[in-house]
Amino acid sequence: MTSSSSMLNNNSISINVSDDEPDEFANKLRARARRKRKKIGLRGGKTGTGFSHNVVKKLLKWWPVVVFLLAAGLLVFEASRIGGKPGKKLNLETGHGKIHDKVVEKKVPTNLNRLDPVTHVVHGVREPCLKLLPAEELEHLDFPMDKVPADPIKRVVYITEANPASVDDGMPFEQHSVASRFNLFTGNQTLKQRDESFKVKGADASIHCGFYSEKGGFRISFEDRSYMESCKAVVSTCAFGGGDDLYQPIGMSESSLKKVCFVAFWDEITLASQEADGHKVGDDRYIGKWRIILVKNLPFTDQRLNGKIPKMLAHRLFPNSRYSIWVDSKSQLRRDPLGVLEALLWRSNSVLAISEHGARSSVYDEAKAVVKKNKATPEEVAVQLAQYHQDGLPEDKRFNGKKALSEASIIVREHTPSTNLLMCLWFNEVVRFTSRDQLSFPYVLWRFKEFRNINMFPVCTRKDLVNSMGHMRKAKPLTS
Repeated sequence: MTSSSSMLNNNSISINVSDDEPDEFANKLRARARRKRKKIGLRGGKTGTGFSHNVVKKLLKWWPVVVFLLAAGLLVFEASRIGGKPGKKLNLETGHGKIHDKVVEKKVPTNLNRLDPVTHVVHGVREPCLKLLPAEELEHLDFPMDKVPADPIKRVVYITEANPASVDDGMPFEQHSVASRFNLFTGNQTLKQRDESFKVKGADASIHCGFYSEKGGFRISFEDRSYMESCKAVVSTCAFGGGDDLYQPIGMSESSLKKVCFVAFWDEITLASQEADGHKVGDDRYIGKWRIILVKNLPFTDQRLNGKIPKMLAHRLFPNSRYSIWVDSKSQLRRDPLGVLEALLWRSNSVLAISEHGARSSVYDEAKAVVKKNKATPEEVAVQLAQYHQDGLPEDKRFNGKKALSEASIIVREHTPSTNLLMCLWFNEVVRFTSRDQLSFPYVLWRFKEFRNINMFPVCTRKDLVNSMGHMRKAKPLTS
């Protein structure tokens, strides 16, 4: 027993366990086991807590790059959606055949249909630029039929082929002549006739004023002419050669809608382009408030010059109308016509209202700007200025206390003999020289010394009258 017991004692391992002495070796073993489990989890686990921990660490490190890539991807996606939408295709047909097919991206003007008033500061107080009557008074407003302005001219006689002037040269005419813009529509006004037309002698005045010959062009149907003859007051605009869009007038009173005609002159090119764009003329010949008047056989290759006919010769187109308001095609009328007549004509006892120029005051300064902006050639501007200088036009920036230079996108007038004569004089100048009517208006106003009662209103009033969109597309010139 003793020997076997001693063998057992010799082969056994003695392990001392004591509450008082810590087992350092056991602690090391446990720590080593924990480290080993961690390493196994990190190395072998593509899934699990170790992998998640690693992903989080990488995201925290590279989050700006991730955000940038997501934003770039979103932008590319949105761009592909927008770009993938088909544009509207125009297939324009005119009397001369197919023009072209093209994709048009329509941009809506930002200030379209705005009615908020334009204001300015007067003596420290902010006031509206155009002071119209209250809405309830506008509804009861009517033309002052008993008020006839005093006029030194009683009658204007228009020179025509059937009623030629005594000094008319009787020269043959050729439509769209390259050498001269005078044609069968204008008549051939000589320099002598031009000079005489500014001199008012007695109660009658004789002048070329378009519509010289039946073969001169600007043909309007009998039905449309009958409608135009029925107008007592008219708001008019025009777009020739597929030019600007037609903007519906806003801010109208019921009284104006009943008493005032709204007329838009189009040619066949504009009609085709507008209808291709979805703006169909109704069976009653209206689009919204506008009565569309189709004009055929325009007399000039220059569409800007064709546009001067409805702009300046409203008294020839609307023979029974007493008042007219011209609005350029780039603008949207946003004030009541009867209210405008009352504010700009009747209240100030004026027969013509036109806006002052916003940037310049002198004809000679305007001429430099016209050439710089390629609105006319230096040669044709030089010819016009040479004639004006020879006639003695001063460089004054004001005539009779009024600013000499005007911005003629809005013209408000009463059709008196004097205003009719003034418009004929102005039209003849844009035919003879450049079509930039801002150059010729001060000259006409200076030469026609008998003309009175003009209201040249400030720029802020013009801005309140219309929403200006600018010209949306270039008109196509006539080629034959």
